[in-house]
Amino acid sequence: MRLTEAATTTPETPPKPADRALPSLGARETAGVVGDVLLPVLAGGVIMRRPSAMSLVERTGWDRRGVRRMRALRDRHGTGPLPLTVRGRAYAMVLDPGDAERVLAQTPEPFSPATLEKRGSLAQFQPHGVLISGGREHAERREFVEQVLETPQPLHDLAGPLTGVIREEAAQLLAQGERSGELRWEDFDAAWWRTVRRIVLGDTARDDTTLTAQLGTLRSAANWSLAGPRRKRLRSAFLARVRSYVAHAEPGSLAERVAGTPAATGTDRAGQIPHWLFAYDAAGMAAARALALLATHPEAAAHARAEARDGQVTAPRRLPYLRGCALESVRLWPTTPLILRESTAETSWAGGTLPAGTVFALYTPYLHRAEPAGAAGDSFAPRQWTQETGHRARSNPALVPFSSGPAGCPGENLVLFTVSTLLAALLEEHQFGLASHAQLRSAAPVPATLDHFALRFRVDPLHAE
Repeated sequence: MRLTEAATTTPETPPKPADRALPSLGARETAGVVGDVLLPVLAGGVIMRRPSAMSLVERTGWDRRGVRRMRALRDRHGTGPLPLTVRGRAYAMVLDPGDAERVLAQTPEPFSPATLEKRGSLAQFQPHGVLISGGREHAERREFVEQVLETPQPLHDLAGPLTGVIREEAAQLLAQGERSGELRWEDFDAAWWRTVRRIVLGDTARDDTTLTAQLGTLRSAANWSLAGPRRKRLRSAFLARVRSYVAHAEPGSLAERVAGTPAATGTDRAGQIPHWLFAYDAAGMAAARALALLATHPEAAAHARAEARDGQVTAPRRLPYLRGCALESVRLWPTTPLILRESTAETSWAGGTLPAGTVFALYTPYLHRAEPAGAAGDSFAPRQWTQETGHRARSNPALVPFSSGPAGCPGENLVLFTVSTLLAALLEEHQFGLASHAQLRSAAPVPATLDHFALRFRVDPLHAE
């Protein structure tokens, strides 16, 4: 989910050992990492999720095997980083929360987010995006994006009109659910995209499914990174469509802010929008999964409903508990299973050195579910993100639902506002039951994978109290 994150104190770099390189994993252990960790991530779709592959990963418990694989490597080799070579490319699996914090905090130097793999993928639909930029362009584009998205603010300056948009689309979704008695993922996804297009591009984009379909095709091609064909003609058509909305920007949309915010030459202001659309897709997955968690955890649902009804429901609100539910959704089922950083120089670690060009991989299902996650583990624990617990989860460097550090998601607050406001609108006067995924229930550990494509909900209006 990459639309941002709190500043982190940069951890100290360990003293350099006497030019001793960290030993790489052997062929057998490397094959285990590829088979249990890398392959399910690639199969599920890094940039665009594949429904059939997501179903397979859920049925086979592939993600759970990946977490077990990382635990076994940690037990045998320690907390790493653990180097391995895959198809001639040097990787290092990051297992220690302190190491994860260091890699993310020391971005972009010496840990660049613009890895070769990421550049090959994201260039398909956002050739001038922040994450694949470098040097001065990266800094200038990042500054522009943070200004438009108002990165540090819990409530964006546009929160008023955006609340109206979200509630309008939620009402239509609920009316559809009341007519049929059921909501499927397809219904939720269509309503989510109508909401996103209105938030980002304006009301005239509400029904522009062509734009979303173009982005989907480009993202599917991006799944193949450098191995896939370049869809340059389609990319040009998609970007022209985006730019037309900025050229005729509607008041109350992010496009209006893009058009009106000064930027350095070469920033490509409209060219930053494709990443926001991409990131909002992941946020939709997180929102639907959060609803599934609330549908199967009655106590949490009651607390969420009480918050949803508290105060002036049509006004922008921070909704801390519902934000915690959204963060838990992403902790339990990370929308970015692998966070990658490529080193631009040799780096030193407690056990030795790693050369420049090493790709450091943070496998978030392990960091979020295994021992680094602390007590939460496989349980649904939204309160750990709230003030009443001292924001305990925020102080754990292993928990990075929106990444962290200088390259963390600049739209975290905007995404959390959108998701929590939608959940509040859905829960105020309606009760949801999960009609799919019998394995997700309050008395059992939360499953390692939740195929959002297969989600189905029962929808019932609540009787007046």
